[in-house]
Amino acid sequence: MISFAAPADIFGQENPLKGSEAFEQEFIITAYYSPIPGQCCYVKGGLKADKILNGEGLTSSDGTKVYPGMLAAPASYAFGTRVRLPGLGVLEVHDRGGAIKDLGNGVHRLDIWVGHGEEGLARALSFGVQRITGTVYPLASQKPSQNFTFDSIPTFYERLNPYMPSGGNFLAVRPKLDDSGPSVRRMQEYLKKLGYFRRNTTDYFGRDTERSLGAFIRDFRLEEPSDQLTERTAAFMLAAVERKEAREPVGGFVDKTSAPSTVMEAQRILRFLGYYKGKTDGEYSDKLASSILKFQQVNFLVGTAQDPGAGRIGPITLRRLLGEWNRLLVVDRVDKLLDRQKIEEVLANRGEVFERFLGEGEGWSEVRRLQERLVAEGFFPPDRISGYFGPLTKEAVKNYQISRGLIERSDDKAAGYVGPKTLHTLKKEKVRSTLRRVRGEGWRVL
Repeated sequence: MISFAAPADIFGQENPLKGSEAFEQEFIITAYYSPIPGQCCYVKGGLKADKILNGEGLTSSDGTKVYPGMLAAPASYAFGTRVRLPGLGVLEVHDRGGAIKDLGNGVHRLDIWVGHGEEGLARALSFGVQRITGTVYPLASQKPSQNFTFDSIPTFYERLNPYMPSGGNFLAVRPKLDDSGPSVRRMQEYLKKLGYFRRNTTDYFGRDTERSLGAFIRDFRLEEPSDQLTERTAAFMLAAVERKEAREPVGGFVDKTSAPSTVMEAQRILRFLGYYKGKTDGEYSDKLASSILKFQQVNFLVGTAQDPGAGRIGPITLRRLLGEWNRLLVVDRVDKLLDRQKIEEVLANRGEVFERFLGEGEGWSEVRRLQERLVAEGFFPPDRISGYFGPLTKEAVKNYQISRGLIERSDDKAAGYVGPKTLHTLKKEKVRSTLRRVRGEGWRVL
């Protein structure tokens, strides 16, 4: 039986939550998620900061493993209390939260758990803050069955855009089979540029994406799984896209009628691949023809010097030549990308790169490190380091942003706030300067 009379305030003597009858209650409802490593972005700037806001995201306060339909409610709501929310379903209380408190004005707070990673964050942001009148079923009441699916909350991935720097760090994301989110779409876009993904890009990592990723992995001779994007696969993909956009090293076919400039290009690439040791003189010599023949034989394009096309670069040989050249350059680029990623991880573990958005009025330990960084860049007085983000720090951040082209004027909306672009730039500059030291002095500098 549902009572439609206004219930007594939960702070009063008659607490309907202790009773046996269901009652109507007005709620302010938000949504929370479980942050995981390898997301495209975080609402507070980094994994640790998002865990402080949302919790570890594995189990609830009463030990229940997180699941769709789980609620966080004030301590006045016993674990196991169910709530029917129009348009959403029937959900059950298993969790608490620092901000989920009795409001004391007749309106109560609830928080709905809405998933993991990018998909969960996008769903939480899409849900926003809603005011809903629902029906509460106390422990002693006759409770309806739980009934809730994520489909009841539309998910708009563009809600993640304000928290994501342009480009981001592709090597840090880890989408896997059945995941959804911007990281999946970006991987598909790269695979499409490289000719492996021929469907329209989506936000979903399905079997078509897995097959495309598997083909890329095989072509680049990687021993990596195809049901997830690993750091090494991501590095090869990023390097391959960069090579795809570069000018090809040989402008045409090569034989005795070719222009000297084209022959010189062939001599350079064959030397790079280890097949030619002569001069770069633009002459189609017997030595160059022998080098081309050797490449063709190693790649099973011809058998002997008498075979058609032997010793000459035609369409099939050119395609194989360019493929091998690109693969080796990609491998070289991958090593550099992985070095940079390793440095970023070391600096993050030491707390030397920022993993939290920062603004005026905050006093996190990151603020002190920000001030120290601004001192090193010449934007903050060294004798004013305090660990508090006040007007002086805000002005220093503005000047840093203007100097890096992140804002145009000091009255821009983002001025003085360390948001996604500023955080990304601070991190990128720190990693770049450390990488220069590593290349000059070796890994011992870390």
